[in-house]
Amino acid sequence: MLVIHEVSKQTGISVRTLRYYEEIGLLFPTAKTEGGHRLYGEEELKTLQQIVFLKTLGFRLKEIQPLLNESWDWAASLDHQLAFVQAEQNKLKQMESAILGLQHALTIEGSLNESLIQKIIKLSIQENGKKQTFRQQIFSETDLKLIQKLPNINRNDPHSLEWISLLGQLRELKESYDAGSAPVQRIIKRMMEKAAEEYKGHESFLEKMWDIRKSSSQSEQLGLYPLAEDFLHFIDQAFTIYEAKNISKGDPQQ
Repeated sequence: MLVIHEVSKQTGISVRTLRYYEEIGLLFPTAKTEGGHRLYGEEELKTLQQIVFLKTLGFRLKEIQPLLNESWDWAASLDHQLAFVQAEQNKLKQMESAILGLQHALTIEGSLNESLIQKIIKLSIQENGKKQTFRQQIFSETDLKLIQKLPNINRNDPHSLEWISLLGQLRELKESYDAGSAPVQRIIKRMMEKAAEEYKGHESFLEKMWDIRKSSSQSEQLGLYPLAEDFLHFIDQAFTIYEAKNISKGDPQQ
């Protein structure tokens, strides 16, 4: 038989918590000494272990008491708890996606405002079914596979991170340089190189994606990051200048 302070020391569960378990009828001491000290035996310690284990599975205290009853339907309870945990995981994934989106938006924009935050959150939780329906309406089967390779504001893969970084650098340069300046054209050159590396032989797909990107409604339907209209115009100008210069030089990449 152990007094409450010894139980607390052995299990790491505070005396206050043990007393609370008694208060809600979850765990009673075996007996009390003449001085009123609570005593716990082997069975009570086993029950305490069960309580701790069930808490690690995510069960709430009010759900644990019936689970300690041997006649309780364990199969149904575990099925229910598994479904609950999986639903919580999905929520956490959505939260993670939204937070990554905001972090990367900050890299691109330099600052955030309420309107942009709302758009990014909406983008993060947008139903995949709606995006897929829109994609199937305008893209071929080959294009649909290529879409999976597109950079994503809500991911942390190296491919997406480089595109995010390039956009962030362009946005910053836009404040001080024109579209044809050397610093801007260096960024555009890297973007063209990446596009060639990743989508060689699929230039028509890139053209279609750029047309969609320039339409705010279509971009939203496809689930693309909401770039500001003036920024898109700046990028478009920079690409046009880059292409004109390199075509005049006879660059076969164009």
